[in-house]
Amino acid sequence: MVKILMHGCNGAMGQVITNIVREDENSEIVAGIDVFNDRENGYPVYKNINSCDIRADVIIDFSTATAVDAVVDYAVDKKIPLVLCTTGLSKEQIEKVSEASKQVAILRSANMSLGVNTVFKLAAAAAKVLAEAGYDIEIVEKHHNRKIDAPSGTALAIADAINEAMDHKYKYKLDRSGEKARRKASEIGIQAVRGGTIVGEHEVLFCGQDEVIEIRHTAYSRAIFAKGAVSAAVYLAGRKPGLYTMSDVIG
Repeated sequence: MVKILMHGCNGAMGQVITNIVREDENSEIVAGIDVFNDRENGYPVYKNINSCDIRADVIIDFSTATAVDAVVDYAVDKKIPLVLCTTGLSKEQIEKVSEASKQVAILRSANMSLGVNTVFKLAAAAAKVLAEAGYDIEIVEKHHNRKIDAPSGTALAIADAINEAMDHKYKYKLDRSGEKARRKASEIGIQAVRGGTIVGEHEVLFCGQDEVIEIRHTAYSRAIFAKGAVSAAVYLAGRKPGLYTMSDVIG
């Protein structure tokens, strides 16, 4: 049984993870961290992570960028592996995570969904065949109207996976408005749609002469991200120091 410390337990994702772990035979949440403690979770909740003295096998973090430094320091100090799900980290924080991974296992991914991480692999493999044959690559991502950042971190991660497979030959084109010019072969176009309650949809289009190949992932609820985080926690518990991704979980 993997013992989990849930950082950000009373946020939307923290609550989804709490409910999923209740039904999971391989894990349990032994404590939570959240500045708001207005509900009964079935485990003790601390407002400050440094106040928590309950031993865990792994930490899952779904909080805010401003809280990440503290949880990384705690993970290093206690030598507890960390599944870092929070996005929007600064360059300095990403460097801090990289340094910390030399002392403790840290898994960080732009998207915790097992399906999306499979899309990363499929898109990279397809690019090696189709991009080499001259197909144009476009990525379209859709999210709810409350999402602030655009394009999504997942869309950028898909583009990065393709670019890495193609020896970084592409530049990203985020906006074509106001530009009257033909599309360049060296571009990956990334378009963002914001509306309603769309949980998340990503399309990768390989556009060739008289045909289009599509790779698409649609999220219907936050549960897919929570399930991925729990799978990552079970995988990471007991691992040696290092920087891991969901690709390691998928195998």
